[in-house]
Amino acid sequence: MENYIPVLKKCALFRQIDENDLGHLIKCLDAQVKSYHSDEYVFFTGDQINYVGIVLSGMVQIIKESVAGNKHILAFLGPSHLFAEGIVCTVKRMSPVTVQVKEAAKILFVPYERIIKSCGNSCNFHISLIQNMMVVLGEKNMNLNRKLELLTLKGMREKIASFLLNESAENGSSMFQTMLNRTEMADFLNVSRTSMCRELGRMKEEGIIDYYGNSFKILDKEELSASLE
Repeated sequence: MENYIPVLKKCALFRQIDENDLGHLIKCLDAQVKSYHSDEYVFFTGDQINYVGIVLSGMVQIIKESVAGNKHILAFLGPSHLFAEGIVCTVKRMSPVTVQVKEAAKILFVPYERIIKSCGNSCNFHISLIQNMMVVLGEKNMNLNRKLELLTLKGMREKIASFLLNESAENGSSMFQTMLNRTEMADFLNVSRTSMCRELGRMKEEGIIDYYGNSFKILDKEELSASLE
């Protein structure tokens, strides 16, 4: 686990917990590491979940499936990101989503009960863990609201503009890289890949953005923001 301490230090669940204490804390929580190959499933919609997952390496995707069997990608999570934190805090703990490994990954699983209940070793970490868990849930709610706002936008340019402006804000720069390729980006925006690529091309020709592969640069933020008005 020593190799993954820098990753865990960045995880929101361990915010403000000293790096030197993390090794002891992981043992106290009875956390376990599992390895997955690409395209393997971590769990499916309808499964009962009693743990919080933390991506140590690789990448996983969160998938929502409709009654008709259509799949929609809700998020991509890389190292230090949490998942299932909202599920374990419900009464039934039944997952409304499927989690699939996109790139070979190692995942740390932390039993939920060990997070919210103090152990017999009189550790001082559990209060911090509970407080951090509350913050994580609050931030997750904000992210879901942003996702809902994105899905309610009707125009293609509106959706793209909202996505790019949010990515720019999160990266703190007008130049950034997304984790998504074009197909994944279209799935995330819930639009046609062909139509999305066509609109990206128009925005590039108009001098609003520039891009190469997964790298984007916002050239005219004012004009891009105007797409949302």
